[in-house]
Amino acid sequence: MTFAICNEIFDGWNLEEAMRFAARTGYEAIEIAPFTIAPYVTQVDATRRQEIRDAAARVGILISGIHWVLAKTQGLHLTHPDEAMRHRTGEYLAELVGFCADVGGTRMIVGSPKQRNRELGVSHEQASEWARAVFAPAVQRAEDCDVVICFEPLSPAETNFINTAAEARALVATVASPAFQIILDVKAMSSEDRPIPAIIHETAGQVAYFHANDRNLKGPGFGDVDFKPIAQALREIDYQGVVSVEVFDFTEGPEVIATRSLAYLRQSFADEDDQPVG
Repeated sequence: MTFAICNEIFDGWNLEEAMRFAARTGYEAIEIAPFTIAPYVTQVDATRRQEIRDAAARVGILISGIHWVLAKTQGLHLTHPDEAMRHRTGEYLAELVGFCADVGGTRMIVGSPKQRNRELGVSHEQASEWARAVFAPAVQRAEDCDVVICFEPLSPAETNFINTAAEARALVATVASPAFQIILDVKAMSSEDRPIPAIIHETAGQVAYFHANDRNLKGPGFGDVDFKPIAQALREIDYQGVVSVEVFDFTEGPEVIATRSLAYLRQSFADEDDQPVG
C-alpha cells in the first residue's frame, strides 16, 4: 500500500512546498484538492498542469489523484431536478477527469456532499438515476484516460444521498465500469452501525481508494479509532492501493498532522514481521 496526504492540510503553502514537505516526511504521494489551485479546473491551462506534474517529479512524489472536486463551485449538482444543471455537472466531471490525468493522477474522489444532496421531493431512486446519467460522460473519459472515479459514501450528517458503503456498492453496480469504483473513508464508515473491518470485507473488489482519518475529524492516531484491525482487513482483501490522510480539523498544524499521522499509519500497517508498509 502507498501512503499519501491531501494538500489542503497545508493551508497557505504553495503546492510545491507541500509536495516537498510531504516527500521529506516520507509520504509517497499527494492528493490534490483542485480548489487550492483554481476555482475551476477549466481555468488551469496545459502549461500549469504540466508544471504541477513536473513539480511532483522534481521533489520525488506521486500525485495519487484529486478530491473535493465540486467544492467551491457554483451551479453544479449531481441530483438536482434541473436538467440543465445536471448536464453542466456531467460536462464538468469529465473536465475533472482530464485534469486528473494531465497532472499525473489516477484516482478522482467524488465526495462533495453539498453538490449531491437530494432536494425536497426527490426520491433516492430518482437521485440515483440522475447521478448515473450525470456520471456517464466522466466515466467514458475515465476509461479512455486510465482514471478511476471513486464515489464516496458519507455520513447522514454530511449528505442525504449515499450514506453507506452498501448504497455506494449498489450505485457502482448499476454503472458497471472498471472506471467507476468506491472510496472508503474511516470517518464516514464510523457513522455506520457495522464494524469498519466488516464494511471493508463487504466492499472487497470495489475499493479503489482509502481515506485515513478519525471520527473526531483529525488525522489517524489523533483519536480513538484503532487502525490495526483496519489495516488487517485491507490486507485480507488484498487492497494494494493508496491510503491517504484526509483531515478536517487542522488545529495541530500541517507539520504535526503529517508527521504524526504517517508514524501512526506505519505502526498500524506493519506486517507480521514488523516491517512497516509504505
